[in-house]
Amino acid sequence: MECVFGLVGDGFALIAADSSAVNSILVHKSNEDKIMVLDSHKLLGASGEAGDRAQFTEYIQKNVHLYQFRNGIPLTTAAAANFTRGELATALRKFCFGQSPYFVNILLAGYDKEVGPSLYYIDYIATLHKLDKGAFGYGSYFSLSMMDRHYRNGMSLEQAIDLVDKCIIEIRSRLVVAPPNFVIKIVDQNGAREYAWRESIPSV
Repeated sequence: MECVFGLVGDGFALIAADSSAVNSILVHKSNEDKIMVLDSHKLLGASGEAGDRAQFTEYIQKNVHLYQFRNGIPLTTAAAANFTRGELATALRKFCFGQSPYFVNILLAGYDKEVGPSLYYIDYIATLHKLDKGAFGYGSYFSLSMMDRHYRNGMSLEQAIDLVDKCIIEIRSRLVVAPPNFVIKIVDQNGAREYAWRESIPSV
């Protein structure tokens, strides 16, 4: 019942994700951070199999850092999205040779001086799209409908957070087994950082 969604506003992009680590009917923890700070100006929100999610996102993060270390400049958000998409595609096409693909869906948000904020949708079969708003997981049925109704270009941070809260309320009230806790992170010209948690039960 994972939920990851994000949007682009006026000078920033944000990603929100549930924080439940579950297996079948068991909840192992409710404070799992599924949004990785990729570098100083990029966020990577992921949903999917827990092992694949952790392994693949760390692999992408270390390669982004390696590129910056070798070349002295960071990857742009578009370049990081295309690199991520390429690694998913490579793993997918090695399936017939015995390697398992990564069952990971990704929203990658970033801020570049020349481009501004951007958001990229990358799914487990290596589809890549640049979007103003996007979502993965069962919560996407409700968060996408709320964003279709209330999202508009150039939203302020306060308006965007209000929309995120509306999405969370809708997910909690409409989803049969709804995750109780969510984390919100933003990226803008000042960098990528945690913004807030929305918790309805104590973290375990």
